[in-house]
Amino acid sequence: MDLSLYVITDEKIGLGRSHLFLAEEALRGGATVIQLRDKDKGGGELYKIGVRLREVTKKYKALFIVNDRLDIALAVGADGVHLGMDDLPISVARKIAGNNFIIGASVSSPEEAILAEKEGADYISAQSIFKTSSKEDVKVIGLEGLKAIVKVSSLPVIAIGGINKDNVRDVMKTGVKGVAVISAVVSKEDVRFATEELKKIISEFLG
Repeated sequence: MDLSLYVITDEKIGLGRSHLFLAEEALRGGATVIQLRDKDKGGGELYKIGVRLREVTKKYKALFIVNDRLDIALAVGADGVHLGMDDLPISVARKIAGNNFIIGASVSSPEEAILAEKEGADYISAQSIFKTSSKEDVKVIGLEGLKAIVKVSSLPVIAIGGINKDNVRDVMKTGVKGVAVISAVVSKEDVRFATEELKKIISEFLG
């Protein structure tokens, strides 16, 4: 499970470009995970997009994760689903999806990280490390908060929230297994180049 560069597609932040375009450009730049995130589209449209993203992630041998929607993730044959603390409980998702399915969990404290692990998560996304434009009213935990989560978790931890090429080294120094980004990649005119820049820095730490 290579979580080193986890790119979340978002058409609004992505300057109106499609999930498929953003995903393929990020994959060409070295993304190891693509997450489909779209709060506005209905199930039917998400399913169609998910089918295409499943094809392209297979082509690049990358993981495909769907945000929130376990039904869509299972329907399109995704590798997994990512759940927030207010979404379907991890333990319930595990019962439905089985063991050969990746479940990621968003956490913002060591206590939430421990709970997610007990519930059956496969990896943890610690948020938000820095202030971010992609979510409103977000709690910022900073690098110290991230270190505290990494310290208590035996699961792979990735970091999200305001991470870019200027601060990613500081994030990687905390011992995370990767970073998840939205704006740092999909808001750029050259998505592939932005991904390559991040990938190069992350590779200094993970090889």
